[in-house]
Amino acid sequence: MFLRLMSLFAGLTLAFAAHAQRSPEEGLDYNEIKPPQATDSPGKVEVIEFFWYRCPHCYSIEPEVEQWRKRLPRDVQFKRVPGILGDDWATDARIFYALEVMGDLDRLHRPFFDAIHQQGGVRLRGEAFAKWAADWFAKQKVDMAKYDAALRSFTVESRLRRAAQMSREYRLDGVPKLVVHGRYAVENRKTMFATTDALIGEVRKQIAKSKR
Repeated sequence: MFLRLMSLFAGLTLAFAAHAQRSPEEGLDYNEIKPPQATDSPGKVEVIEFFWYRCPHCYSIEPEVEQWRKRLPRDVQFKRVPGILGDDWATDARIFYALEVMGDLDRLHRPFFDAIHQQGGVRLRGEAFAKWAADWFAKQKVDMAKYDAALRSFTVESRLRRAAQMSREYRLDGVPKLVVHGRYAVENRKTMFATTDALIGEVRKQIAKSKR
């Protein structure tokens, strides 16, 4: 009986390992982007994360994103792009780029994410959210005069237009989404990082082959 149980356990372990190591499947784990989009990272494999601050799924995977991006090889360029699918999305994107312009994004991105989902910001819409966010930033010792100026700056407007354009070009219909080198879109959260790692390797091969 013991030997039978051990054999069954070994078989299940091997089956699980085989499933975990399977190759990503198009249509299940990722979708090919047609036509492929140009990238902004010459000589590197570009990975874009489309997200929205008020998206609960984006927030739930944020710790995994942070850990995963630390392990990325040097030839991979990771970029966050706020998706824009409506007015509230545009508000959050404007805040993201204002923080980026001010040099406060690295310091405040994760704490702001936490505050939105743990302190009630996620339930607000329109001007109510913008005011809530401004009050929160003031408590984080952000220079509010510079923040207000950044929100209306030409640089932020330009980046906002580009984010909206990318949302259209990539036919964004939801977040979170990882895009590998403008060629593959990954949305299956269960296999997201393993699939993206595999696709990075595939793109690396394609780039090497194109240089021969």
